[in-house]
Amino acid sequence: MRSFADLDRVIGQVPAGVVMQLRSIDTGRGSEALYRNQLPALLTELANRARIQSITASSAIEGVVVPDAARAERIIEGRAGVLRTRSEQELAGYRKALDYLFQEDWHPLGLGLLLHLHRLLWSETAYPGGQLKTDDNLVVDRSPDGSTTVRFVPVPAAKTDAYLKDLIDRYLAAQRAGRHHPVLLVGLMVLDLLVIHPFADGNGRVARALTNAVLVDAGYEVCRWVSLEQLIADSADSYYDALLRSTHDWHQDAADPWPWLSYFVTTLASAYQAFARRAAADRSGGTKQDRVRQHVLKHAAAVFKVSEVRAALPGVSDQTIRLVLEQLRNEGKVNSTGAGRGAVWIQVPDQD
Repeated sequence: MRSFADLDRVIGQVPAGVVMQLRSIDTGRGSEALYRNQLPALLTELANRARIQSITASSAIEGVVVPDAARAERIIEGRAGVLRTRSEQELAGYRKALDYLFQEDWHPLGLGLLLHLHRLLWSETAYPGGQLKTDDNLVVDRSPDGSTTVRFVPVPAAKTDAYLKDLIDRYLAAQRAGRHHPVLLVGLMVLDLLVIHPFADGNGRVARALTNAVLVDAGYEVCRWVSLEQLIADSADSYYDALLRSTHDWHQDAADPWPWLSYFVTTLASAYQAFARRAAADRSGGTKQDRVRQHVLKHAAAVFKVSEVRAALPGVSDQTIRLVLEQLRNEGKVNSTGAGRGAVWIQVPDQD
């Protein structure tokens, strides 16, 4: 609500760095249709991988972790049978919420959708999802010694319903008006939703799941193929710092949205860059072994894992990746420590 009260004042002047990132995003958006037509098999593979990463990463941000990666994948695929722990139940709940947004017609955007997503999130637990908070809450940081520091003060419970409805109405009106970049409007909507903090628990996961849907609705579909939740998890400190900086003085209509919006557009631009790299790798010539070899020698970090090569080369099996790595080790170009899934590979510098 607060961010949309006077949009021309809040985001009328866009910092140069944000402008450049928005240009990069719009360029990436322009390539989506081309890839959709030319690389349907790649997009299917990317979508499957992004779905798994999004569900596990968004849950992990909140401390919900299933340590056994194979079992986590079975839960996401709906093949796990009985859910044994609270974390497994919450993982399955996020799967339901995300799948609803990507596989069903979730429109219209409204309070009913938010409540339904929250209900799905908690549907595998005994927690009563689908209800707005009934008590005022605080967002706090907990120190190792048990002390707490207030991060920000959300909207009071008594005003939550009205604030949510007003936020959604103003967001939809701003998107229809077309006076401001749609990605900035999505970012502002997410910021205000997080400050309103409408639920007793699950606010971050509902907001991150909804971010995917409203971005797609605005015409930015990269989150179908690259997990924004994984990018956020990989930069969690920056994520929380940006949110904190942009919540100061929010209740007084004096907050600075640009720390959060800068983070948001940078993350989305990174997703488009990753999407372009993966599409380019798929379209390049040579066999799959050639592609692995080229990636490892020219693009991989000095220290890397098989999972990182897999993420960069969708459609290439782990067996092919390991075969090439063994060849490169025999040639003295890489070495490794550890074994199995925990193996770490190391580039061997040229001796010239």
